[in-house]
Amino acid sequence: MLHSIAFIIPFGDSVRPFLHRLRGVKIGKNVWISKFVYIDDNHPECVEIGDNSTIGLRTTIFTHTYFGKRQKHNPNKVVIGKNVYVGPHCLILPNVTIGDNSVIKGGTVVTRNVPPNTLYGMPNAEPLATVTVPLTYEHGYEEFVKGLRPIRKKNNNQKDKN
Repeated sequence: MLHSIAFIIPFGDSVRPFLHRLRGVKIGKNVWISKFVYIDDNHPECVEIGDNSTIGLRTTIFTHTYFGKRQKHNPNKVVIGKNVYVGPHCLILPNVTIGDNSVIKGGTVVTRNVPPNTLYGMPNAEPLATVTVPLTYEHGYEEFVKGLRPIRKKNNNQKDKN
């Protein structure tokens, strides 16, 4: 119930952190938790967020990977250090530590530890393939995949010659 309320209620610098603390999340001082943030509801006690950190809109933090009926499995910790900024729409997976003063680019999937003082995230999006069969109800996924035509990147030497 507390998680559901914290998911949508205003006051990301006071009420949301307070409710997550009641759930068992270890949260430092001056933490901002944006709306629609999902913090593992099975094991909130395995999440730590350091002082002066920000968790961006629609971020998800998981501490376990079991599915369906609960298995005998110990959850893993997720530790977010002090002065960390996690951009919107990030996914933080189990057994991850994000070092102090780091910034996680919006939309990043964090699967490994991030050292302190690091800007972490994928390169900017770019075209991957040309779509020749649209992904709609008229065409199945397999047909869509067969219709993809990879876009070949030019290496730096070819760019210089053109």
